[in-house]
Amino acid sequence: MDRLWSPWRFRYISSTPSTQGCIFCEKHVDTRDRENLILHRAAHNYVLLNLYPYTNGHLMIAPYAHVPTLEELNAEAAAEMMRLAQRAEALLRERYRAPGINLGMNIGACAGAGVAGHIHLHVLPRWPGDANFMTTVGETRVLPEELHDSWEKLRHGW
Repeated sequence: MDRLWSPWRFRYISSTPSTQGCIFCEKHVDTRDRENLILHRAAHNYVLLNLYPYTNGHLMIAPYAHVPTLEELNAEAAAEMMRLAQRAEALLRERYRAPGINLGMNIGACAGAGVAGHIHLHVLPRWPGDANFMTTVGETRVLPEELHDSWEKLRHGW
């Protein structure tokens, strides 16, 4: 059996808030943006880094409204989410020199949503060959940049 050690993740695991609350609702009411990895606050949505990123720069756009489906999101919030996604795409191309971008939502637990009750849009930078042997054979991701370094890189420019 292979073992990969990532002791830095224990801080997150041991400090996770109660599972009774919604992580997206809890984060946006807390004003400690750096600690919560919040990059930008808009009128209807906010942008934050993913704690378990697929790639460096993996961010999410979440509405303040606690809604489980895109169809329940009001038109203003949905339009703003797309404007933020456009800006996120531009920033990731600029700051990470990413030639490709993945955008996606998993709506509902059976669709893979980790937080099924609160929609959020994932925006990920991609590069040729970034699905290397570690991901495909070792089922492991190698991230060369720490989350707070990503936060510093992306927090300006919104």
